[in-house]
Amino acid sequence: MAKAKQILYSTGRRKTSVARVRLVHGKGEIIINKKTYKDYFGNDTLSIIVCQPFQATDTLGKYHIFASVKGGGSAGQAGAVRHGISRALVKADEGLKDTLKKAGFLTRDPRKKERKKPGQKGARKKFQFTKR
Repeated sequence: MAKAKQILYSTGRRKTSVARVRLVHGKGEIIINKKTYKDYFGNDTLSIIVCQPFQATDTLGKYHIFASVKGGGSAGQAGAVRHGISRALVKADEGLKDTLKKAGFLTRDPRKKERKKPGQKGARKKFQFTKR
C-alpha cells in the first residue's frame, strides 16, 4: 500500500488578514490564492517575508505550501502567511519551535488600526481648536 501524504493545516493572522495554510512534503512550491507567491506579491520585500520561516529553519525546498488569504492589505497578508507557515512547520517538526520563536514568527502581531472616535477628525487627531 502507498504511503499517505502528511498534510498539516494551520492558520496565520496579522492585522485584519487571515491565512489558511496547508503544508505538504514536496519540492518547495509556494502557492497563494492559486498563484505563485512571487506573482501574488509583486513586491520583492513581501516575497522575502513569506520565505523567512524556511530560511530561519533551513527547510527551503522541503515542503509545498498552499495558502488562501483574505482581508487586509498586501503587507498584512504576507505577515499572515508567514505566521501560518511558521505554525505549520512547528506541527511538522517540534524541534523547530525554538528557532521560530526566537525569530518572532510564532507570535501573533496584535497591532491593528485604531478606530475613529466621535467628535474627532480621526483616531487621535482632533478638529482645530479656536478660542472664539
